[in-house]
Amino acid sequence: MPRKSERQLKLSRELISMSWNPRNLYQLAAKKRLFNMKQRTLFQHMWKAKRDTRGYHDANISERQWLRMFDTQLPTLNVKLNDKPNHPNTASLMYACMERRLDFIVFRSHFASSIWMARQMIVHGKVKVNGKDMPFPSHTVKDGDVVAVDPEAVVTLKPKANGSGALEFVPQQYQQPWMFIPDYLEVNYNSCSTVFLREPVTRPNVTEVPSPYPPEFHALSFEFYLRRGRTRK
Repeated sequence: MPRKSERQLKLSRELISMSWNPRNLYQLAAKKRLFNMKQRTLFQHMWKAKRDTRGYHDANISERQWLRMFDTQLPTLNVKLNDKPNHPNTASLMYACMERRLDFIVFRSHFASSIWMARQMIVHGKVKVNGKDMPFPSHTVKDGDVVAVDPEAVVTLKPKANGSGALEFVPQQYQQPWMFIPDYLEVNYNSCSTVFLREPVTRPNVTEVPSPYPPEFHALSFEFYLRRGRTRK
């Protein structure tokens, strides 16, 4: 019996992944019942939050690798809560370090329809960082780095029917719900390039790390890892 791909495993486990796959839209609608399961214990809520958020932000790394990256120190809110009562929980930034990964940037910029396609493009030499070939999907970019993608590899660019060799934009099915640009990226679709401006932050009513889950769900996941770290000491 053939092994399931990572993408198939995520869908069969009802996990939302970094992909324009229409199944993700169904899973997203089903996840609205997350906080209506009153029969669950607090630990069960935390474990499910950890499972689902890691399923989305896993970046093809193991749990052991993630634990080495996990930072117990969250950013401090520099606002008066009385003036800004709706500032999101900073636990939503627990995966912010992942957004510096090269494969994440290619996907967030809409040059690839999934994180798996982004990795394939990078490994096959279709992506450059600051003008140099970078075949490593896990490469961590710095503020101001420029990521450029071969236009012929971009999923939404197809050759024109007139045979001129020019490329034209052809929208993909089900991509519209995912078509937003995070504030920490500056994307130029004319040159198929992206500038990584800075690490994601939170602002009143806004958390910049893209996620299908609310900040409160990330807070449960953060508490899970925080308690796990305490038990190891």
